[in-house]
Amino acid sequence: MHLLFIDESGTPPKPTNNDQSYFVIAGLVIPEDRWQGMNDKLSGLKLRLQYRGEVKWRFFAPNNHDPENPMKDWEQDRRNNFRNDIFSIITETKSCKIIACVSESPTAYGLGNVNSQDDLYFKTYKPVTERFQYLLQDITRASGRDTFGMIVADHRGKGDDDSMRHRHERLIRESGQYTSQYKNFIEGLFFAPSHLSVGIQLVDMVAGATWRAQAHNDRTWFDKLRTSFRSSPQGRIDGYGIARFPKRGWQGQILD
Repeated sequence: MHLLFIDESGTPPKPTNNDQSYFVIAGLVIPEDRWQGMNDKLSGLKLRLQYRGEVKWRFFAPNNHDPENPMKDWEQDRRNNFRNDIFSIITETKSCKIIACVSESPTAYGLGNVNSQDDLYFKTYKPVTERFQYLLQDITRASGRDTFGMIVADHRGKGDDDSMRHRHERLIRESGQYTSQYKNFIEGLFFAPSHLSVGIQLVDMVAGATWRAQAHNDRTWFDKLRTSFRSSPQGRIDGYGIARFPKRGWQGQILD
């Protein structure tokens, strides 16, 4: 069993926003037999550094001194060392893989079939599910055994969760001619509060680093994760570990 934890970075812009802005949904695939070890490493790291609370990408920003930030009194070097150790938990677990989709809002809204923030969110989510299915198929072929997976998403709110759950079920049910066939998926879409989920906290860091690289051309932390992205046999991640929505008409830089 493989668990795909997903979280987003950025906010899907409204259709009336004509600025070139990006939205990211990232996924971290953790095999079930690696979850406990990653949980223990993150818990141990927090304990050694006396960090109390959940890990969030935004807490590492130099000017973030919010009262709920456990690092509000930390110097930036200390924050960066902690962030580097968190990323090492991911990259040192070789069987963990990262998949993501980046949407470019003006290009997406120009398609004609993306008319709302909810549409844009789901259109960014769909390629992540497809690449999870491809990864499960790859593992099945390599191992000779059927490999299955399930998706755990960050809890956003009852209305948003219900909408995503229904759209996810329709996507899986109608898979076939125009979408991937999700033969390796188990059950539906699950939700977990981030403060109770190690996987959601780790993928929040992945999503933040990916958004930063795409939106601000700052690959400092993205490059530390690059080896963990799903890639082609030649090592390419564009189209394999990172999907672009929409691919046709894309105007911005291409992460690879």
